[in-house]
Amino acid sequence: MPQSEKAQALRTEESVALYRKRNPEADRWAVGYGSIHHTLQTQARVFAVAELLAAREVKGDGVALFDLLYAADRVASGAMWLVAHETYAQSVYLDGRDLGPEDFKPRPDGHTGGALNMVPAYTGYMAVNAITGHTRSWIMGQGHCVAAIDSVNLLLDNMTEAHAERYSVTDEGLTRYVRDFYSYRLGEDGSQDSPLGSHVNANTAGGLAEGGYLGFTELQYVHMPLPGERLVAFLSDGAFEEQRGSDWVPRWWRPEDSGLVTPIMISNGRRIDQRTTMSQQGGADWFVDHLRLNGFDPFVFDGRDPAAFAWAIFEMENRLEAAAEAVRTRGDGYPLPLPYGIAVAPKGAGFYGEGTNLAHNLPLGGNPHTDRLAAERFNESARRLWVPLGELKEAIGSFQHHEASGRPRERDHPLAKRDVRLRDVPTPKFRPVPKDRLDRSSWTRTSPMHAVDATFLATVRANPHLRPRIGNPDEMRSNRMQSTLDALKFRVTDPEPGIPEDIHGAVITALNEEAVASAALANKGGINIIVTYEAFGAKMHGVVRQEIIFSNHRNQCGRQLGWLSVPLVLTSHAWENAKNEQSHQDPVMAEAMMGEPSDVSRVLFPADYNTAAAVTRGVYQTQGQIWTLVVPKMDGIADLFTSEEAGRLLKQGALGLDWAGHEVTRQRVVLTAIGAYQLEEVLKASARLAEREIPHSVVYMLEPGRFRAARSEGERAHVATAALRAELYPEEVPARVFVTHTRPEPLLGTLQPLNTGGRTAGLGFVNHSGTLNVAGLLFVNRCGWAHVLAEAARVLDLPREGVLTPEELAALDGKASPEGVIV
Repeated sequence: MPQSEKAQALRTEESVALYRKRNPEADRWAVGYGSIHHTLQTQARVFAVAELLAAREVKGDGVALFDLLYAADRVASGAMWLVAHETYAQSVYLDGRDLGPEDFKPRPDGHTGGALNMVPAYTGYMAVNAITGHTRSWIMGQGHCVAAIDSVNLLLDNMTEAHAERYSVTDEGLTRYVRDFYSYRLGEDGSQDSPLGSHVNANTAGGLAEGGYLGFTELQYVHMPLPGERLVAFLSDGAFEEQRGSDWVPRWWRPEDSGLVTPIMISNGRRIDQRTTMSQQGGADWFVDHLRLNGFDPFVFDGRDPAAFAWAIFEMENRLEAAAEAVRTRGDGYPLPLPYGIAVAPKGAGFYGEGTNLAHNLPLGGNPHTDRLAAERFNESARRLWVPLGELKEAIGSFQHHEASGRPRERDHPLAKRDVRLRDVPTPKFRPVPKDRLDRSSWTRTSPMHAVDATFLATVRANPHLRPRIGNPDEMRSNRMQSTLDALKFRVTDPEPGIPEDIHGAVITALNEEAVASAALANKGGINIIVTYEAFGAKMHGVVRQEIIFSNHRNQCGRQLGWLSVPLVLTSHAWENAKNEQSHQDPVMAEAMMGEPSDVSRVLFPADYNTAAAVTRGVYQTQGQIWTLVVPKMDGIADLFTSEEAGRLLKQGALGLDWAGHEVTRQRVVLTAIGAYQLEEVLKASARLAEREIPHSVVYMLEPGRFRAARSEGERAHVATAALRAELYPEEVPARVFVTHTRPEPLLGTLQPLNTGGRTAGLGFVNHSGTLNVAGLLFVNRCGWAHVLAEAARVLDLPREGVLTPEELAALDGKASPEGVIV
């Protein structure tokens, strides 16, 4: 150690000793408890905070600072003791006795190491809330560490109803708690019996996301709090490897429209089987340099100590407020240095096996139910963590004074209680449709994306209380969101003249689909939209699915989330990208989203401008849903639905076209289109059937999920009525042709109740590609108008020659070019 550092260390030691001598309550806390020790650095930092709080006359919840930190040591130690029991024990004894073989689970399970690391972190979060009198929000990227959150919440009586009715700080209550963990039991209703999960779930008090997709919290936290709110984000050094984009956080944060964010990485250096890449590259020192290069203001602290976490949160907020003030008063530029805490501790700190690969889940190296040595290791480690019940209850009591500062309990933190609604719902400007919609020469055409653009921007302007965020990977103008871009602008740190950029822009753009989608998904206190090329929407799948999962689970618990639903607009889509080879021709995102719960993950295919306007207006009148909208951007899409019909389409999910078809009362086949380009092909086929006097009906299906076999109570309430199904698809008309934007197989699976087997045909994308135009791509995928006629003939058991000319049949059979005949 250099001489200067030695001198500084000596001065710190002397000042800490003097402070402890003068302040007995500080000296009592500084002793630590069990495996929790307070380093000289932490003591010095905490003592400085104590003086600052005194100078500011901050009383918090009214409990003296060092009494609260003394209590935090015991709450953290007791929670770590409980986490270890959760993994291994099936009986809990608050008297701290050693466990015998019968007290251990035959099949232990848990993410023990990470949860042990999270206990002091979450306890420190609880402590700083009580110290300052502010209930901060929290989010945890490493959702598999939920045992830490649930255990601290249980001890501090910060539980949801589902936990509170089963668990208590008694032998019986804690025994039920550990037995519920990974119990796999099913209840009388056939669903999971235990409210506990392997990850954060709908019953986790204050939980915002499952956290099973590592890396997404790192992309989202900066976009989450509104002005006046505070968010603590617990992050994972393993997840640092997962997603590009977390480095850009300082580019996005602005004091004018954002609350305080305090990111804390739990740096334990290990994944499941080996060291993290960060650890291999140089650990915390390397990461500090990396963060500084990307505009952060990083520092390292002791990840074993709840007081160190409390100090870090307080310190980061102070630094961030100071940086924001420098922007306001001195004109400092962006990005401002965003504080970032690195909590260093070995994985599983405080228990046997800390710092090893085994620490990830089962650190003992054996099953204590059958292995005497493993049992001895457990009992020895548990003894160090155990807190006598009287002492524990006294510590718990220090955290029960929320009313003194008038703040909510942590389970009810601001981000967990979103209830966002429009104050004004503007009426879109709908376009007229031709009087005779069968006369193609009278059709007017435009881009449905213009409707999305205009309706979204009108809604934003009508609701200035809502912070807008637009997630956009690239090509916003190309995707016809011109008005939105011109009004709301790209968010940048150094605007370029002549480009729609602004320091306070609402459009978050980067060539990283997960990062920009996260900006919109995280802004749950505002109004949002995500716009992307359809093919690249697939790269957003994980982050979007995480939202759907959590919202669906909350619905199942009867606790619907209150954020405004978010549209994921897939445009410049598979058919419009006929010219760009198969990488750009991919409808898989819509297919995947149709597989999710249809009452939460709604997939819609607007057919024209008016349906796009109605859908965009409709999405913001719902809460807690993701609407995947497959919208054409080209200007050649016909105006075919009146505003009234567009509204009925949205309400019903499908609509019979009373101006199309032929002798519908005597129909023999139902032609259904799903997608704008598919509708034009179906209408061409319908015209030919009418010429040949074949009775049929034409249906446009906007939302296929409304016609599936319901798989849950939520879907049962969402699906179309039996009367509507019978009206559109009469049982006596089994011949049906579905022409879909997607691959036909997933669509027919979704529409299983409408599938009549051999009398049903499905046409759509079948993975044929090239550098083509739209008509060519439709042809090579065998879903153009002539293919619709061929399939209609098949399901009607009619000869193809009855609906197609010899030239057309030759083209279909590969005996002649379709150019000039079909295409």
